Amino acid sequence: MMVGMPRRSILAKPAETPGETTGKDQAMGPAAAPGPASAARVAPWVLRLTIPALLLAAVNLRPAIASLGAVLEDVRTDIGMSGTVAGLLTSMPALCFAVFGSLAPRLARRFGTVAVVAGGLTAIGGGLALRPLFGNTPAFLAASALALGGIAVGNVLIPVIVKHWFPHRVGSMTGLYSMGLALGTASAAGLTVPVSETLGGSWRLGLGLWAAVAAVAVVPWAVLSRGSRPAASPKDAATETGTGTEAAGPPAEPARPVRITSSPTAWALAVFFGLQATAAYVTLGWLPQIYRDAGLSASTAGLLLALSMGMGVPLAFVLPRIAARLDHQGPLVVVLGACGLGGYAGLWLAPAGGAWVWALLLAVSNCAFPLVLTLLGVRARSHAGLVRLSAFAQSTGYLISVPGPLAVGALYGATDGWDVPLAVLAGFMVAQVAAGIVAGRDRVVEDEV
Repeated sequence: MMVGMPRRSILAKPAETPGETTGKDQAMGPAAAPGPASAARVAPWVLRLTIPALLLAAVNLRPAIASLGAVLEDVRTDIGMSGTVAGLLTSMPALCFAVFGSLAPRLARRFGTVAVVAGGLTAIGGGLALRPLFGNTPAFLAASALALGGIAVGNVLIPVIVKHWFPHRVGSMTGLYSMGLALGTASAAGLTVPVSETLGGSWRLGLGLWAAVAAVAVVPWAVLSRGSRPAASPKDAATETGTGTEAAGPPAEPARPVRITSSPTAWALAVFFGLQATAAYVTLGWLPQIYRDAGLSASTAGLLLALSMGMGVPLAFVLPRIAARLDHQGPLVVVLGACGLGGYAGLWLAPAGGAWVWALLLAVSNCAFPLVLTLLGVRARSHAGLVRLSAFAQSTGYLISVPGPLAVGALYGATDGWDVPLAVLAGFMVAQVAAGIVAGRDRVVEDEV
């Protein structure tokens, strides 16, 4: 960690032991630790519990957003929300992720990463439980912000947990985490409307259901927050103050402050992250409306959104493993961008006629998210570098993405159609590909700063 930080590890991490490296997916190219790998010396049950805990956390990091898209029109009508505020609501995730995500490293240094993730999941459940109870726009937005704040800290800190506890399985564990994200998104998009209809047509019950899912995820993280904090060894104390090595074994280069804003790769990752987030949140917030405007029913539009998210489940599991084995991830960026451009073109020319095809293309394109998560893991060598890179790229990226959904909503209202918004999204996709090619180069941020 950086010199001068409090004598407490961001992960409250225990003593480390040497690990083994087998294969490029484990070595992770230039981002691998300079010495033998570190593996937390914790009870075996802790590591075993961490895997399902990561999956449960990932499942809960998107339903607050995806569940709303399918019933947004009903929510607007019921609580008197204007079209402008609805556009703001689709931009709230990016804004909250930027603001609260930037606070995650500080919170983790004070309370421990695992405890902060547990608290974030609690906030998600509380926000989701409160949101359906309110009948006015300000209270609805406040409850949404509470849930989104909890999601923000998970977004930043879970990649740190993955690399710390699974340093030689970053690709596979990121794939598992990404698969959980896609599963939660698809489930919320596809089930919210049917559940609402089954429970009497109330969108409130359909949205509130997801609070129970978050409550389940809190349990293993609460257990982990106690079971993963053995007493620190003298070596840990040195590591926490930035004077020790990153791993057990031969001495590594002393940790130095990472001026992340001096890194071209960090900025490329932030821009790539922001533009892929723009595409993702426009899809979550507006794709059902595009299909409904084309004459499809609300339930069909919700299923199409679920398809565009659900296809990401297997892809999100496989893609990080492939990306971790490549020296340059640029070709993957180009393929995903081409699928996105194809999906936008289809929605422009024949939204209803090829609805399922366009949803599939957008599903592939949205796998830019697990790709950028993998890039975060391989573009930093040190623990301190990863923490700062994750916080910077995600916070800056989400700030970049804030205007996107707002602009799409404003253009849709001004032009009374989707031609202009889709053209703008196509332009964003071209820029995303350019930034992703730069971010995919084989280098680490510590070498650039």
